[in-house]
Amino acid sequence: RSAMTTFLYILLAIFAFGLMILLHELGHFLTARAAGVKIEEFSIGMGPRLCGVTDKRGTAFNLRALPFGGFVSMEGEDEEADGEDSFAEKRPWQKFIIVAAGGLMNVLLAFVLMFGIVLSQDALASNTVAQFREGATSAAQLQTGDRIVRVDGTRTRVYYDVAYEIMHAGYEPIDIEVIRDGQKLVLHDVTFPTQTSSGMLFGTVDFVPYAEEKNVGNLLKHTFVRSFSTVKMIWDSLIDMIFGRVSMDAVSGPVGVTVALGDAAKQGGGSFVYLLCVLSMNLGVVNLLPLPALDGGRLVFILYEMIFRKKVPAKYEAAVHFVGIVLLLGLMVLVTFKDIAKLFGGGL
Repeated sequence: RSAMTTFLYILLAIFAFGLMILLHELGHFLTARAAGVKIEEFSIGMGPRLCGVTDKRGTAFNLRALPFGGFVSMEGEDEEADGEDSFAEKRPWQKFIIVAAGGLMNVLLAFVLMFGIVLSQDALASNTVAQFREGATSAAQLQTGDRIVRVDGTRTRVYYDVAYEIMHAGYEPIDIEVIRDGQKLVLHDVTFPTQTSSGMLFGTVDFVPYAEEKNVGNLLKHTFVRSFSTVKMIWDSLIDMIFGRVSMDAVSGPVGVTVALGDAAKQGGGSFVYLLCVLSMNLGVVNLLPLPALDGGRLVFILYEMIFRKKVPAKYEAAVHFVGIVLLLGLMVLVTFKDIAKLFGGGL
């Protein structure tokens, strides 16, 4: 029964991962169709084709063997092509929307999931200190009733982003800006307890916040703030990885993501939905980075066309993306082998 349950969790994780990919590609597909671009193929998965159908417009809808990734193939996407239905011949703003739509769909999914998470909570935690936990080190400077508006220079509006900023920067003394008795104060070198996870040192919140009234305005506020904090968390993680605070061991590919989703499903629906929310936001944000082979890399060329009123020759753009794809596939292979080794208790 345990093996069957694990198998079902893996299937659920693959479905969730596939949903993120489907919505991403659907964003490209719907905007391309609206702009009158001829779509040659819409595929979910990579590798050999398993099955599919072709519609009246000549678009092949395929399901492929490997349940990771997908693509929308448009006429004139990677080569010069004449005709009204060619991607290459569309106006720059239309191409920009088509390319950006995939990542934005993932961000939208994450926002909807975050709203569901916030809505399901019994109470909404504010950014105001209600009481301190036993042995709280921050109580030397913070006081009950302080409304924390900045942590280490970053604006904070609810407990979620206060907690994240303390976790990310509070492993060493940090400045905290508060509203106390109607006055704004900056508390310097506030210390918090720390803990170590995956070889990294994190700050820990040592106080309990007041709850806020659960109304429409506060629900939307918490959803927007927590969504923005999730984006910031992704940026911070990328920066920390570049500067060495986060090791490559923390980076996961499709296998690692599927395992993580399966583990979250075992812990309960709340953990699963939250991880799906973070992963969808991550997929959307990272895909829009200005790197070759990613949608963000394509947007750079479109912005060049919009600013200078001329296109970069298709062969040069294709060469840049080809190099990017080779590097990206190499990274994915490396990370996938690392995930598999970790899954079976080995190392790489």
